[in-house]
Amino acid sequence: MEYRARGIPVQYVEHGDGVPILVLHGAGVDHREMVGAMEPIFSELSDCRRVYPDLPGMGHTPVGTLGSADDVLDLLLAFVDGVIGDGQFRVIGHSAGAYYARAIAGRRPEHVAGLALICPLGENARNLPAHQVLHASVDPRGTLGPADESVFRDYFVVQTQATLERYKEYVLPALGLVDEAGLERIGQHWLFSTGPEGGTPYSGPVLIVTGRQDSVVGYAAQWDLLEHYPRATFAVLDRAGHALPHEQPALTKALITEWLDRVRERRLGADS
Repeated sequence: MEYRARGIPVQYVEHGDGVPILVLHGAGVDHREMVGAMEPIFSELSDCRRVYPDLPGMGHTPVGTLGSADDVLDLLLAFVDGVIGDGQFRVIGHSAGAYYARAIAGRRPEHVAGLALICPLGENARNLPAHQVLHASVDPRGTLGPADESVFRDYFVVQTQATLERYKEYVLPALGLVDEAGLERIGQHWLFSTGPEGGTPYSGPVLIVTGRQDSVVGYAAQWDLLEHYPRATFAVLDRAGHALPHEQPALTKALITEWLDRVRERRLGADS
């Protein structure tokens, strides 16, 4: 599917019906990674309309003339206006997608009913652990070329047949679609002109999940977000790096399901 936002054709897929959920992937992949992580959770639910866009410069959404995180945020807000509308919706983001999710909630707090941040990219990363493989029971050399094998080994701290299959199905196909020059241009201006948490604390239910072995964004700086999110659950998962949704799918499912319950409970309370 396609929606033209600010002159850029944003490619996206949808699944299900009901209350909209905007799901944003991280850098260097496309919508398929979050589809692979989230659909096993949402396929058992009947009241969720999941919207998965390709972010600019990834998948099949061109970067166009976008040159900053502010530009991407404006495009995403235009996409929300056109595809989701002016009602309430929930937002889930992974990594850079969580960075944009925070900003969307900051700009549209009255419309964002709940916010889930998985391995969120932040402005003040600290105490990043070195990449450490905790468990390896598969040898990818027979099924991956040298470059793809290197990405797999550097991304996953749990390297099993299951995570290898997830990598091959949901991550690998997107690697060759990345507009490296476009992302580098945006990356030079990746800080928002107004910080996502610069306004009034966000009052909706929030989930923040980090990986104890995440060498990309870490797990410590995300704790600083709690003051802005008074209804946040904060979890640090062992045996999880930046590929946390693939490495800890059962815990991810439990946490996302509980977060959805809190969002529904709040909505029902507001309606009563």
